[in-house]
Amino acid sequence: MELALFLLLAVLSVGGVFGFLLTRNQAHAALLLVLSFASLGGIFGLLGAPFVAAIQVIVYAGAILVLFLFVIMMINLREGVPAERKKWTLVIAAALGLVLFAELALAVGRLVGGGAPAAAGSGASTAGLGTLLFTRYLYPFEITSLLILAALAGGLTLARRKDAP
Repeated sequence: MELALFLLLAVLSVGGVFGFLLTRNQAHAALLLVLSFASLGGIFGLLGAPFVAAIQVIVYAGAILVLFLFVIMMINLREGVPAERKKWTLVIAAALGLVLFAELALAVGRLVGGGAPAAAGSGASTAGLGTLLFTRYLYPFEITSLLILAALAGGLTLARRKDAP
């Protein structure tokens, strides 16, 4: 039963991503991305990581996608991209795709090679994750929160209307 559910969620996730890449309608692309994020949350739940599953659904399928929809509504994306910019975009996308494929190959190699199991208190549970975030990784956690705050301030500045006082 678990294998069938995993295969269903995997097909939904991969199909959602391919649909996202192939569709021309931005609203449909956002909904397909929600499908992919939600099915990834289900996969995390099957793997015995309920915290990560809940965060996947709440943060990515909820908050991040709402931001995507706001951007789609604010910007007219139907104008198209100039030809010379399209070439650079394809080159950069191909390079990033190769890097991500190499990272995936290394991760699969590590799993097949018998990677080290997670040590107790290393983030394997919610309590371990909280302990690590607020002890060993406190400064990176705080720096990340400052970066998010700066991005929020920048987004508000960009979205502010020019004729507003």
